[in-house]
Amino acid sequence: MTSVDGPTGPTRSGQGTDPTSTGAAPAGTTHTLADPGPVGTPTDPYPHPGAGVDGLPPGSWSAGPPVVWQPPEPDRLTRFVLRLHARSPRWAAPLAALGCVAAGMAYALVSDPTTSDPDAAPSCLLKLTTGLDCPGCGGTRALWYLLHADLPAAARHHAVFVFAVPFLAYLFVAWAGRQAFGWRLPELRLSSPVIGGFLAVWMAFSVLRNLPWAPFTALYV
Repeated sequence: MTSVDGPTGPTRSGQGTDPTSTGAAPAGTTHTLADPGPVGTPTDPYPHPGAGVDGLPPGSWSAGPPVVWQPPEPDRLTRFVLRLHARSPRWAAPLAALGCVAAGMAYALVSDPTTSDPDAAPSCLLKLTTGLDCPGCGGTRALWYLLHADLPAAARHHAVFVFAVPFLAYLFVAWAGRQAFGWRLPELRLSSPVIGGFLAVWMAFSVLRNLPWAPFTALYV
């Protein structure tokens, strides 16, 4: 862009101007101003060598194509399990879980843990080596008493387990019914504070049952 200043025109640039002048340029002096470009156009003082190619305006830069994360290829076992899950009927998983629960109940009934020795196999490693009740000690005996409808004896052997059984049973029925038959039972929502509180009570019960003073000695199994 060029401009021509007359004898009384203002000086726009220092080109062609006498340093001792007071602002007036000689008549006919031509000044050349750099075109700043449109307002808002990004400028790059160090344009890369490819500026102005690939449809990019001069002075702009390109980050290149976006990097897409590729998940790792699953191994053979994972592929087999995924194929088996995709081809199995929807009631297969609840049936397998029910089989595991039934196997545990059958073991409790057949073994009759109420008449076995404390160190009979399989035994709790912590109790066998230290004599202390672990957090799960008494659970099999409590299950045996529950299956025989003896609630006080079951609570005597593991009160926390007896307390949790109704909630675990409902969670299983709600999940199995939804998976196998599409039931929409009311969901039992357990928040993180509730789960944390239950675990804290369980750990406190595990400590108290090992104290050698009454009435905590009644909890030792």
